[in-house]
Amino acid sequence: MIQVMLVDDHQVVRAGLAMLLESNDDVAVIGQAEDGGEAVKLFAEVVPDVVLMDLSLPTMDGVAATREICRQHPGARIVVLTSFPDRSRVTAALDAGACGYLLKDAQPDEIARAIRSAHEGGSPIDARVASNLLEDRRPVDPSALTPREREVLVLVGRGMLNKQVARELNISEKTVKAHLGRIFNRLGVSDRTQAAVWAQRNGLLDS
Repeated sequence: MIQVMLVDDHQVVRAGLAMLLESNDDVAVIGQAEDGGEAVKLFAEVVPDVVLMDLSLPTMDGVAATREICRQHPGARIVVLTSFPDRSRVTAALDAGACGYLLKDAQPDEIARAIRSAHEGGSPIDARVASNLLEDRRPVDPSALTPREREVLVLVGRGMLNKQVARELNISEKTVKAHLGRIFNRLGVSDRTQAAVWAQRNGLLDS
């Protein structure tokens, strides 16, 4: 069972999300907070598997709350769920430690899939957000990657951890890390979340 904490300053939104998520057999909502400061305290009490975090919050905004939770609890899995797709907010949230970014008009099944992906180590990013995030980056032709690099990137983009990629491709974790280093370098990205966004935007995850 994936234990989820909801953070949103609108009670109606939280109630709707809770009802939506608990219609899935593998998801349970174990906590709700209405502002960033409360979210930081509640996280320490309930230790959820995944947090759905709004950005516009009183007292402490979602970016600050995400940063503080990730500082206190390295490895926390926080997916932003907001109405704002602009690049500056996306970058701020991801830099603060969020592993995913969804928009509030996402379909219910998209939100559920994103929670599962985040729980498994993935980086669920809305396609529109991905487009905004990478708009100014130097274009890279997917053919610039070697076949093995493409295989590694696809699996990372689908949420696999290094050990899972290694098992899937029958290579060592050390080799996976080496491939990822070269992939990051070729794409001009700094982490697996940005690499996953690039893979999504360039159609590598469609097959």
